[in-house]
Amino acid sequence: MLSKFISRNKSTLLAAALVSSLSAGVAHAAVDEIHFLIPGGAGGGWDGTARGVGEALTKSGLVGSASYENLSGGGGGKAIASLIEKADQSHDTLMVNSTPIVIRSLTKVFPQSFRDLTPIAAVIGDFGAFVVPTDSKYQTFQEVVSDFNDNPRSVAIAGGSARGSMDHLVAAMAFKAAGGDARKLKYVAYDAGGKAMAGILSGDAHVLSTGFSEAIALANAGEVRILAITGESRSATAPDVPTLKELGYDATFVNWRGFFGAPGLPEAEADEYAATIGEMYKKDEWATVRDRNGWTEIFIPRADFVTFLEQQEVEVGNLMRELGFLK
Repeated sequence: MLSKFISRNKSTLLAAALVSSLSAGVAHAAVDEIHFLIPGGAGGGWDGTARGVGEALTKSGLVGSASYENLSGGGGGKAIASLIEKADQSHDTLMVNSTPIVIRSLTKVFPQSFRDLTPIAAVIGDFGAFVVPTDSKYQTFQEVVSDFNDNPRSVAIAGGSARGSMDHLVAAMAFKAAGGDARKLKYVAYDAGGKAMAGILSGDAHVLSTGFSEAIALANAGEVRILAITGESRSATAPDVPTLKELGYDATFVNWRGFFGAPGLPEAEADEYAATIGEMYKKDEWATVRDRNGWTEIFIPRADFVTFLEQQEVEVGNLMRELGFLK
């Protein structure tokens, strides 16, 4: 699905982006400062992406300084509305977002869509992951599937996003591929990954559906075990963790994460941001952040990003209708 689109188009889009930036005369331009607007709380995937990219940009000298603002609420809608409302004063602001901006627009969680913003670039891809506390009875994902198929309500799945959004969607996709009834999934919604993690540690839920980068950080801290990921193949960051596909479940998923500017952002400024992010991939500081988080590089800038978002809107919408999340 989305992972196939990304791998097929990654090199082509990167080349096109560099040519476009050069022709616009803004390639490799340094940016004085960036204010990163994060639509969720601390500890989530958006938070980690914004701060990781900010770290790479500032430490490599591509950006002079970076600041961060967590503005959660409304499934991300509060931050989107704020960026639109303050558009004239927000030329230095990039809002991080990901697949949920498409999902939540489709489900009318908020009235806006990516079309109301200035898409800058997709930057990284993050697989989905299923994790349990280190003291969990579950040693393999197959054991979770067995319990779910025997009694779907006996397995509570936590996620750092609302019902019908990405963590829920990825879990439903996995259990559907395993032969279960995804519509019976018992999903416990939390606001951001940190709170969802607390939910499985307290026993309010049994398994956490989250991003692979978040799972890696939790596993490295000794708090969880990762049972499976949604990649096409295993990750070098966690080579012992199997994919759903190799366990016999035909399900893969990759969540892009990227950045948007305010509506009305001048084309030259938007191109400058995209070119600076493109330059970041060459830097050692970026490699350090990328490998630490287990991210997959996905550079899809500007016009190509809009085309990608339009295609994802169709693909995700079809999947959500199949799973009963949309009519």
